[in-house]
Order: sequence, then C-alpha cells, then structure tokens
Amino acid sequence: MAVEKRNPIPVKEAIHRVVQQEIYLNQIEVNLDESLGYILAEDIVATYDIPRFNKSPYDGFAIRSEDSAGAYSENRKQFKVIDHIGAGSVSSKTLGQNEAVRIMTGAQIPEGADAVVMFEQTVEDGDTFTIRKSFEANENVSLKGEETTTGDIVLKKGQVINPGAIAVLATYGYTKVQVTRRPSIAVIATGSELLDVNDDLQPGKIRNSNGPMIKALSEKIGLNVEAYKIQQDDLESSIAVVKDAMSKHDIVITTGGVSVGDFDYLPEIYKAVNAKVLFNKVAMRPGSVTTVAVANGQYLFGLSGNPSACFTGFELFVKPAVQHMMGATAYYPQVVKATLMEDFTKANPFTRFIRATANFSQSGATVVPSGFNKSGAVVAIAHSNAMIMLPGGTRGFKAGHTVNVILTESNVFETEMTL
Repeated sequence: MAVEKRNPIPVKEAIHRVVQQEIYLNQIEVNLDESLGYILAEDIVATYDIPRFNKSPYDGFAIRSEDSAGAYSENRKQFKVIDHIGAGSVSSKTLGQNEAVRIMTGAQIPEGADAVVMFEQTVEDGDTFTIRKSFEANENVSLKGEETTTGDIVLKKGQVINPGAIAVLATYGYTKVQVTRRPSIAVIATGSELLDVNDDLQPGKIRNSNGPMIKALSEKIGLNVEAYKIQQDDLESSIAVVKDAMSKHDIVITTGGVSVGDFDYLPEIYKAVNAKVLFNKVAMRPGSVTTVAVANGQYLFGLSGNPSACFTGFELFVKPAVQHMMGATAYYPQVVKATLMEDFTKANPFTRFIRATANFSQSGATVVPSGFNKSGAVVAIAHSNAMIMLPGGTRGFKAGHTVNVILTESNVFETEMTL
C-alpha cells in the first residue's frame, strides 16, 4: 500500500475528463419562486406574442402619421386630443384627421393611429397641441410580436435560471418549471493534524478550515452539504465512512490525504468502491495532487489539504462537475483578460493559479495578486475575487502583461463609484 505513482496531466485535459462523464441527475418540477439557480430541463416556448399588441414605448400622443406630413418649424401641424388612456386601458375611439389620443407608456395604440409623438416634441394648448416635424408610419411604436412570436423558444434547455429567466417564465405564465435536481455533497476533511473549529489549539495541530470552506462554496451555488469525519486512522474505517457518504450523496469530496505516514489510503478506498480514477495529478500549482474518480454515477473528489489548493480544485473541477450533472450547456470556468499590475517573478513549471483581486473600469480590467500566495495560504482567499492563470513553462510575468483570469466571485462591489 505504498504511495501511488502519479502522472500529471494538463489542467484543460483534467477538466475535460470531468465533464465528459455520463453522469446526470434526474429531473424534478419546482415552483417558479423556487427555481432560481436551477438548470432548465426543457425548452421554454412563448405562449403568445410580445408585445401582444402595438403599444407605445413613451408617454405622449398617438397620431396618424399622414397628418404630420409637411410639418416643420415654420409650418406647425395642430392636433385635437379626443381621449386619454393609460397602460392597461384601451381607447374606444378611432382617430380621424388631425386627431390624437393622449397615451401613456405601455398602452395599446388606438385604432387609426400609427405613430407616437413624445410630450417633449409638442407644444400643448388646452385640448390641442402642435408639432414641428413629420413622423413616419410606426415611428415610436413597439410593434406586436417584435420581440417574440408565439412558439418561439425563449429559454433553452440547459440554461441556468437567473432573475431574467424568472421574468420570462412569469411573463408566459409558467407557475411550475421542469429543472434538473441539484446534487448533494458529502465533505470529508481528513488528517490527524486537524482540530474542529471550536477546539483549543494544540502543538502540531491546526483547525479544519477546508471543511467549512467547501461547505460555504457549495452552499453559495445552492447545494446541500453534509460533513463527515473519519474517526479512526485505519483503512477499514476510512472505507466505511466513504461508503456511507456515497449512499446518501451524489458527490463525495475528501480534502487532505487519507493516509497514515507513508501510506495513502485513497487508492485503496477507490478500489473498495469500484471507482475509476480519471486522474490523480494535474500539471498545476497549487493542487497538483488533486484526484478525481467516478463510481456508480457519482463523482469522488480528492482535493488537497492546503487551503488555497483546495479552493483552486473546487473552482476548477467541482463546479464544472456540478453544472455538468445538472445538464447545463455551459460548465467551463469563465476566463477574462486583464492587465497584471504587479510583477510576479516566480517561475511556473506547471500552470499556476494565483489568488487575486480583479478590478473593472472604463479603461479595462486589471488584476493584482492578493497577498501571501503559497498553497497553504488562507487569508489571501478571503481578499480575492479571481485567480490569475499563468501558463506552465514561463519564468514569471511583469506588470503590464496581459494575463488570463478566472472570476470566482459574482457579487463583487467597488469601494468607489466609477460610472
């Protein structure tokens, strides 16, 4: 039971292996007000045209465009207001020559009208007004069906339900929606050096930060998490805990080596549960010893015990696996370009991921490493919203270089207004 030989594979290949597994979760039906963050399991079809009728996009007056012909500053055209309607109301009047209806935003264009004059384009006088420009047919009119027509696919299967999708579903009267169930996660933080958060520190011991961090990362994307403990440092106990976790959860994450001295139990545990190891080393820093296996339609992640490496492994491999299991069409980490604002001179034999702070402004995106950046670093994670991704085989980067950045936080706010 010696330590298993590990052959590193590229990061891109590792992620590809994770999301190419035929592992999917079943569909469920949820209420609209509970659907945020789920992945659609069906196409959503428009049940009617939008707009449902020709409507006004502005507050103003509905007119017949032909009556405005020839209007200019020295030849103003006059209209008589014969009705007044707001959104949700329909005028019973049909416009005749040089007649108009006062109309509010969203209201249906009355019979006979084919243009809207905004209030600021008029000079009012009692129940009349004048204009000094001509209008084309359908000018300032939102036409029936110009956004969608009945039968159009407005949301696609595999799309995440965000607030905008909620608005679309509500618009078309979808009170319930078919989605893919979210996976549940078991977290097993291992290591004889670990203490619980509420334990007093002891010589040679550290508090378990990875377990709570993984729980928070999982809950942030809407997943339920259960924490497990390996009570005894022996193979049989370790196998029993992993099997118990697998019987109740879709994903099992171990963080830290399941090992004693020179012996690593993880390969034996994977053999015991008939798991297929996708890879056991990745050409990256930190987190090169990350392992991913699959068994019985479940993912088994062996993440590093170092906090920054554990964080990196979750972002690169667990998140895409979750999206893939839920049938999402998009599951790879989002990468943007940014200008490096500090030198990072450390050589990169493997692809290196650096906790960082990214900023976005009108002049473009910039990024700077977030403090102490060794694999065991904890504090830098709390001050980062991104990871700089430096390719392997490079001798460091200077300030001003353009680098690839993976965004890890969506709820990022600035300390000053830059609009």
